[in-house]
Amino acid sequence: VQLQASGGGLVQAGGSLRLSCAASGGTFSNSVMGWFRQAPGKEREFVASISGYGTSTHYGDSVKGRFTISRDNAKNRLYLQMNSLKPEDTAVYYCAADTSPGTVGYDYWGQGTQVTVSS
Repeated sequence: VQLQASGGGLVQAGGSLRLSCAASGGTFSNSVMGWFRQAPGKEREFVASISGYGTSTHYGDSVKGRFTISRDNAKNRLYLQMNSLKPEDTAVYYCAADTSPGTVGYDYWGQGTQVTVSS
């Protein structure tokens, strides 16, 4: 499984960005997909996850109500719509795949895309 994240950039506080993650290899709809982020000097943080057919989503407390995770299994794509961005959302965002849900966790990771929110 290969994952390629894109869509990051520089945005002002209060603005929006939409991240995308293209998946190849494996069976996309079998995987739980997630977004994580890591800011400089901080540990990696869970942002959001979505079940294989999109029926279940979970969010980190810091992004609830502002971010929305979604997927398009026909296109093998994962998305993260980020609204009302804050400077503290600045981080490298990674998409990840859990190809055997309930076993070893997220086993494939994308390369990351930088999101910078200016105040």
